[in-house]
Amino acid sequence: MKIHRFLVIITLILCFNSNSSAQKQSDKTSKVYKVTKSVKDWQSQLSEKEFYVLRQAGTERPFTSPLNKNYNNGIYACKACETPLFKSEHKFDSGTGWPSFDREIEGNVDFSTDHDLGYARTEEHCATCGGHLGHVFNDGPRKTTGKRHCINGVSLKFIPAKK
Repeated sequence: MKIHRFLVIITLILCFNSNSSAQKQSDKTSKVYKVTKSVKDWQSQLSEKEFYVLRQAGTERPFTSPLNKNYNNGIYACKACETPLFKSEHKFDSGTGWPSFDREIEGNVDFSTDHDLGYARTEEHCATCGGHLGHVFNDGPRKTTGKRHCINGVSLKFIPAKK
C-alpha cells in the first residue's frame, strides 16, 4: 500500500513538472519575435546541441564551451540570429564553467522567470528570436553590476573586433 501511494505521488509530481514545462514553453512562444522560424527551419540551421539549448531551453555541460575562456575583444552575438548580446569588456571568469558577463547589451536580451528547479530563476532570451541563452544571478562582480549572466556558450557566436 505504501509503495502504491509513493508511485502515485511520483506520477503526480512528474505530471505537474511536465505541465509546468509545457506551460513555460507556451508562455515564451506566445510572444512574437522579430525573427521566427518553424521547428524544421531551426533544426536545419542549428546543430543538434545548439537547437537543444536555443530552442528547447537546454543547458550545455559546464567547461565544454571554447568561449568560456575566450578573452579576445569583440561582441558575443546570438548564434541563431546574430543579434549582438554581450560585449567582451563585460566578460569575466566566474569559475562556473560557462561564459559569464556582468551586463547585457541593453534592449537585446529579454528576461522571464523559470521554476524548473523548484525555485524562481531569471531566464535570458535573445530579444530578436527568443533563443534561450542562460540565466542571470545576483552573485556577479560587486565592483560593477553585481550581476552574473551565466550563458551557454553554444548559444553564442563570437565576432572579433576589427583591428
